[in-house]
Amino acid sequence: MAEQEYDYIIVGAGSSGCVLANRLSADPTKRVLLLEAGPRDLNPWIHIPIGYGKTMFNQTLNWGYKTEPEQGVNGRSIYWPRGKTLGGSSSINGLIYIRGQQADFDDWAARGNPGWGWEDVLPFFRRSECQMRGADSYHGADGELAVSDVGESDTLCDAFIAGAEQAGFPRNDDFNGADQEGVGYFQLTTRNGRRCSTAVAFLRPAAKRRNLDIVTDANCECILLNGRRAAGVVYTLDGERITARCRGEVLLCAGAINTPKILELSGIGNPEVLQKAGIEPVHSLPEVGENLQDHLQIRVIMRCTQPITTNDDLNSWIRSTQIGLRYVLQRRGPLAVGINKAGGFVRSRPGLERPDIQFHFGTLSSDIPGSPVHKFPGFTMSTCQLRPESRGTVHIQSGAVDEAPQIHPNYLATEEDCRVSMDGVRTSRRIAETPAMRPLVQEEYSPGKSIQSDEELLDFVRSDGTTIFHPVGTCRMGSDATAVVDPTLRVRGLEGLRIADCSIMPTLVSGNTNAAAIMIGEKASDLLLAEQSEALAS
Repeated sequence: MAEQEYDYIIVGAGSSGCVLANRLSADPTKRVLLLEAGPRDLNPWIHIPIGYGKTMFNQTLNWGYKTEPEQGVNGRSIYWPRGKTLGGSSSINGLIYIRGQQADFDDWAARGNPGWGWEDVLPFFRRSECQMRGADSYHGADGELAVSDVGESDTLCDAFIAGAEQAGFPRNDDFNGADQEGVGYFQLTTRNGRRCSTAVAFLRPAAKRRNLDIVTDANCECILLNGRRAAGVVYTLDGERITARCRGEVLLCAGAINTPKILELSGIGNPEVLQKAGIEPVHSLPEVGENLQDHLQIRVIMRCTQPITTNDDLNSWIRSTQIGLRYVLQRRGPLAVGINKAGGFVRSRPGLERPDIQFHFGTLSSDIPGSPVHKFPGFTMSTCQLRPESRGTVHIQSGAVDEAPQIHPNYLATEEDCRVSMDGVRTSRRIAETPAMRPLVQEEYSPGKSIQSDEELLDFVRSDGTTIFHPVGTCRMGSDATAVVDPTLRVRGLEGLRIADCSIMPTLVSGNTNAAAIMIGEKASDLLLAEQSEALAS
């Protein structure tokens, strides 16, 4: 195993990488290597939808990153879980299937990325989707990724939706249809009560192909360059350093944190950053690790007047046993759908062209996401600003492969970000005061009714805000000379090296990022296969 050779080497078996492995290995004449730093997805909690509470802090399945302490969040360091197993973050996320707003992708195209507008990317969303409601002009039913309804209504979710309607927000039963705006139940990436990660959807059907090698627990150290061409990668497996040569293309799909890390360890990036870390610069790309964006969630927690929350289920051994048995016997109930079943997309103030706030409505409450639930009946209305202005960075600290990079999200760095985050709290309170919700609200547990002024609200936002797990943008796509990749996803100035993951997003999509990551994998495969066909034709 000292040295191997492939047509395609894919680094990272996450939401984009699993798609690429499936599509590229469909050609039996092409040999494909898929490297994943984590283990196989054998842990049973991965496949139980509510199980991400168990994987949130699992150091085997999760990179468990932490941001640097930052002034914008009152000097706090925030925990950033990222998937480290087959399926990547699609194996540990909240399962919510949201594409974003049509204008998000039209904005990408307008920023110098032809081929990435809404009409361009919609076919890729449709191609991967197995929509339980059937196919239409917005949805596909023949794809690998299961997209399912929650299946059962919930008293609290119904009250939230009704309350939001009473507060003036429209009902929306399809956030991925003609218009995203409104409130309703989410659709989830589940099938028959089990998680449908990209490993389940795309990798399992392809794993039996003899031309696809899937190597887990393989940590990519660097990209090998032969002049200006990517010639392969070096990775470690069971303590052995292995060289994999590439006669085609190396595809980085390691995500918004690890993709820039691998580039910088390879000497690709900002020369000043590299030299500070003790890395000899090989190829100057100053924006590697820049342009980091994330959704900061602000949670408003309510004590409920009735014992009908997931808190009550989990705090009672009788009820816990009942829901466990129901899941085992029927694949139904709370374990089959996850925590955030309802939500919505609303405008923080009149006059905006489109929604700028997302709601996640959870039928439980805890001090931090993923921690033990409160002992009282509680539920959470979480909001995030969809398109933050703040930009951060991700950079290596040294040449040590096992050392985590420094993550600076730079949350709440602009007045607009602060204002929208505070407006999210106010909107949650407005919905809680509606006739539909008021009978279920005993009191506001957090931030508490005593917090009212702008100064108090902003301090709460800075003290309590946390990631909702959507980092993107650190290898920005664009047609300008400073972009890291061009619109065909090629790394600028190099041959045989592309990036296909959320790091290429110029701007954050308006919603959860998993569906867009899958779309990027689909489009990347088409770009590669089309160029391959052109080469054969010539």
